Amino acid sequence: MNGGRSPRRGPHPGRDAHDRKREHSGPAVLSRRPGPGPRRRRKVLGMSIIGVGIDVAEIERFAASLERTPGLARRLFVDGELLLPGGGRRGVASLAARFAAKEALAKALGAPGGLYWTDAEVYCEDSGRPRLRVKGTVAARAAELGVRSWHVSLSHDAGVASAVVVAEG
Repeated sequence: MNGGRSPRRGPHPGRDAHDRKREHSGPAVLSRRPGPGPRRRRKVLGMSIIGVGIDVAEIERFAASLERTPGLARRLFVDGELLLPGGGRRGVASLAARFAAKEALAKALGAPGGLYWTDAEVYCEDSGRPRLRVKGTVAARAAELGVRSWHVSLSHDAGVASAVVVAEG
């Protein structure tokens, strides 16, 4: 059963001293520092992942949709998303990434019907970090699920825009 090894001794068979120590010192997650050295502890916060969404958008196809359908950009994006911080027009690759983020957001919320595109806004902090701002239908669904914060990552390269959204409660 144990591959010819001698049975473990002590009050908790099958557990080593490290496991027993962790058990008595409160919640923690073990992580490795880069390189050699002892393991260190990292406290676990009282947060949980409620949903994760990912989406990709082919930039050329997205551009064709915007060209073919006048007013589509206004139905998908709020004014702040259409413009760069300096006031110039945002490029199509950047818009495609924001569209992918809205699709990923819907997936993180369980892809319910009835969400309005403009009830979610992708904006950037002064540092350039992308963030989400929600209201209306999206905020209502997020509250229903207990979402307290969002994490978003955007990218575009080789003709494809992508986004990942994590809903945390």
